[in-house]
Amino acid sequence: MNIDPVQRSERVLCAVSGGADSMCLLAQMMVLAEQKGFTVLCAHFDHRQRGAESRRDAEFVRAFCAEHAVACFVEAYEGDRHDEAALREARYAFLRRTAAEQGCRWIATAHTADDQLETMLLNLARGSGLRGMSGIAPVQGDLLRPMLDLTRADVEAYLFAHQIPHVEDSTNASDAYARNRLRHAAVPALQSVNAQAVRHAAETAALLREDADFLDSLAREAMDASLESLRLLPRPVRARVFRLRFGAGLTKQHIEALHAFILEDTPAALDLPGVRVLREQGRLLAASALPPLPELTLAPGQTYDLPAHGFRITVSETDTLPEIYDSFTVYRFKSAEIRGKLTLTARRPGDAIRIQGRGCTKRLSDLFLEAGVPVSERDFVPVLRDDLGPAAVYGFGVAERLTPTRGAPSITVKMEKERHGESAIAPGRF
Repeated sequence: MNIDPVQRSERVLCAVSGGADSMCLLAQMMVLAEQKGFTVLCAHFDHRQRGAESRRDAEFVRAFCAEHAVACFVEAYEGDRHDEAALREARYAFLRRTAAEQGCRWIATAHTADDQLETMLLNLARGSGLRGMSGIAPVQGDLLRPMLDLTRADVEAYLFAHQIPHVEDSTNASDAYARNRLRHAAVPALQSVNAQAVRHAAETAALLREDADFLDSLAREAMDASLESLRLLPRPVRARVFRLRFGAGLTKQHIEALHAFILEDTPAALDLPGVRVLREQGRLLAASALPPLPELTLAPGQTYDLPAHGFRITVSETDTLPEIYDSFTVYRFKSAEIRGKLTLTARRPGDAIRIQGRGCTKRLSDLFLEAGVPVSERDFVPVLRDDLGPAAVYGFGVAERLTPTRGAPSITVKMEKERHGESAIAPGRF
């Protein structure tokens, strides 16, 4: 285990699920703490996804810590257990809050060399550059991963040799999760080619991290380069300059648009998530970041301009429904079914909608994820709503409950979008 960053007298919070990897982490950290003079604490986050089994895990961790005089902190998740992104955010929020309250410099997690290989394969399957193929970093801010040089076989051998108990998560046997499918099929296939595939993948990730760090250092040196200097940079370095200046969440399409933008004279501006990029006086400049979407109460006969976001919104009322309409930029609602006032807002926690023609209710977070809307753009997707919740989502469609019928009075909201470059929420993309 690599705990070089941990200094004497520091406090380390170990994230412990009760499974084999995390119990190996906790046990080894307890031994090293006595040898090197730091303090170990334990945090367990109860995901509440497996009923009695989840409660069993929490009690197991509590009991082990009580037996070994390790301070233990437990929190149960209270949110939507089907929202994996929200659950992960809540887990890390709990870990960081507990670390801050207990004066812990580090949060240690039990990622192993096997997790490293699985992460690399996941990133490869989803599409990744050098940084993604570098896998999990041993140190990332306050996060410490001291077990990346250990395989799962190493963990099992350590637990057996020292008679350290652990619990099994029944979902690990399910192929419902992408990581499990890789663990059960892809990793054994690689090991059939080379029995040391897991260790070699971890070594490869470490080498790729060195390369990525070097390219990032070149990009940092070129942060304030002129347009002419940017044009002369190798593309990999230039792409890193773009991400450093305009956001790490830029997609491949955004990067390609920037490459083209610095080589051409038109357009005059390029809109990216949260920022407008300009060419001025031989340099690439970022205009102010987009402000939050305003909350507007929409009334028939009115027009609303949102220049910062590039929208013009026109609201009208008709006695009868036209036969043909564009469902991606024009949204029509049955007037009699609107509850309260029709408003425009950004997304809100828990928002869900049953879009006409889709046959199911979806959380907005799932809609955006499935459609590939970058996280950095999601708060700028306009949502039309009434007192019952989302009535329409820009780029997706109208709620089934408000779909008008021929001949019935309806309210029409037309949303015209001025576009400077490619946007993940372009109308009709979905």
